[in-house]
Amino acid sequence: MKDLNNQKICCQKETKKKGPFIGLLYGILPHTFCIAFIVFTALGATAATTFLKPLLLNRYFFYILIGLSIFFATISAIIYLKKNAILSFQGIKRKWKYLSILYGTTILVNLLFFMVIFPYLANLNRGQPATFIEATSLSSITLKVEIPCPGHASLISNELKKIDGVEDVKFSFPNLFDVKYNPSKTSKKKLLSLEVFNIYRTTIIKETTSSFQKEKISP
Repeated sequence: MKDLNNQKICCQKETKKKGPFIGLLYGILPHTFCIAFIVFTALGATAATTFLKPLLLNRYFFYILIGLSIFFATISAIIYLKKNAILSFQGIKRKWKYLSILYGTTILVNLLFFMVIFPYLANLNRGQPATFIEATSLSSITLKVEIPCPGHASLISNELKKIDGVEDVKFSFPNLFDVKYNPSKTSKKKLLSLEVFNIYRTTIIKETTSSFQKEKISP
């Protein structure tokens, strides 16, 4: 009898431990493509980023990822309940703590990616700080880009950095990009003509010219 009770207690402890782990796994798994895009960008693997780029150009891509993570968590919950022969409304009520941990961890991981990790990674490979003389010779422009979520920030930053003359790109949550560029090598018109801005519309919030250092605030 004691052995049966001990076995039940061990099983309960095991499921409680598995809940957060599985939620963490299903929260991370759908974002594998995004993580790969950022890693390949950092490594300079152009072919790989070109292959993954169309996914990020899909406006609904990250919503699909969130849906997938919830879907995977739901499949896991169904398997768990069925395995314990309690796949019913009563079973859900009985195991609400486990299910709350499972779904709560999944949602928390998604929020962590969108609010913290992706914004951080978008600024990971910024240019070296410019000296005062270099800074005064650069123009800057702040763009508000209509990206669906911060997960697309790395794509925008990466496309801007490909332009010869762009010295630095700083992303600010939720959708602002501060771009510093050398006006002798490139221009505002060239920045705004990027293909990515045909999909994600951009608005100029502020710009500073290198010659007079004037600030133009958008109405």
